[in-house]
Amino acid sequence: MLPTYDTPERPTILVVDDTPQNLAVMRDLLEGQYQVKLAPSGARALKIAAASPPDLILLDVMMPDMDGYEVCRRLKADPATHEIPVIFLTARGESGDQYRGLELGAVDYIIKPISPPIVEARLRNHLRLKAATDALRDHNTLLESEVAQRTEDLERLQDVTILMLASLAGTRDNETGNHLLRTQNYVRTLAEHLARNPRFASALTARNIDLLFKSAPLHDIGKVGVPDSILLKPGKLDPAEWEIMKTHTTLGRDAIAGAERRLGKDVPFLRFAKEIAYSHQEKWDGSGYPQGLVGEAIPLSARLMAVADVYDALISRRVYKPAFTHEESVDIIARGSGTHFDPEVCSAFMQIHPRFREISIEFADSPEDEAADPAEARQARLARAAGGS
Repeated sequence: MLPTYDTPERPTILVVDDTPQNLAVMRDLLEGQYQVKLAPSGARALKIAAASPPDLILLDVMMPDMDGYEVCRRLKADPATHEIPVIFLTARGESGDQYRGLELGAVDYIIKPISPPIVEARLRNHLRLKAATDALRDHNTLLESEVAQRTEDLERLQDVTILMLASLAGTRDNETGNHLLRTQNYVRTLAEHLARNPRFASALTARNIDLLFKSAPLHDIGKVGVPDSILLKPGKLDPAEWEIMKTHTTLGRDAIAGAERRLGKDVPFLRFAKEIAYSHQEKWDGSGYPQGLVGEAIPLSARLMAVADVYDALISRRVYKPAFTHEESVDIIARGSGTHFDPEVCSAFMQIHPRFREISIEFADSPEDEAADPAEARQARLARAAGGS
């Protein structure tokens, strides 16, 4: 809403001129409609504008010490005063003088001697324009804030939905509990460390690492399509059963791809989810499945997931095996470098594996499932409880 000048919220005009008579004339002309501030020098004008920005500045050009052009330049260079409209009010009327003033950012140029009706009309027009501009800026700021909030809400909903779907699939498997939370944190930790390597920096941007973190819980989503008789079998699978079990990678990839097709567009997040679901069982030497990919033909996302998934399987108790200690698990992964795992990913893991141990304790399922460190896990939980977390 534009300001009404007969209300207490009258616009403030700062008049800058080194001649007292000129200041008095402008004060008498304006003070009935506006709040008027007077500055007898450029330096004083800058202090007033910075302390309490006026709605508009009427600025003389010819002043000692600091002329109006320099005052205008400084006003426009300061973010706090940049948006204040400046109108030059001067006896210098050459076209070059006017051009210079407008180039510095002034909105108008009035030549003395003034015509009061002309001055009043121009002031009204520029104040109305400023009010409209401010209203539009405030509206845009509000819209940007609302869009940001809605985007954040949608991302949170997406994250919760993804974790819920992955958890529902996990209820059919013996690898339940906090496996999903642990593995996605392993992946993020590993990716953040590997991003320091120039070879991986362009692939492991902050945005991509966030997408990998969100994608990781879907790595075994395809197990929802594996029969319970195979998925929950406590003993060793026979060859036919093993072939069916291996189809979970393809089932997971196809389910995610189907969702993407229904959206009708490529989604970066789903690209990582497809890669991880389909290829996290591949091995560096080509002995993995489903495609038998070798080396860097395996997507980086899947190579990261392979280390995270195997580590968590090793440190967790299963119906067919006890939990390995952290040290035993690290040793097994180290021996898999160059055969099961990407050597550089494995090297990164070896540098940060204590952080993996911390994650396994922080997101432990229960005392009997904790990775050979139940005392540490209990102490960590007690510390978190004492801290209110």
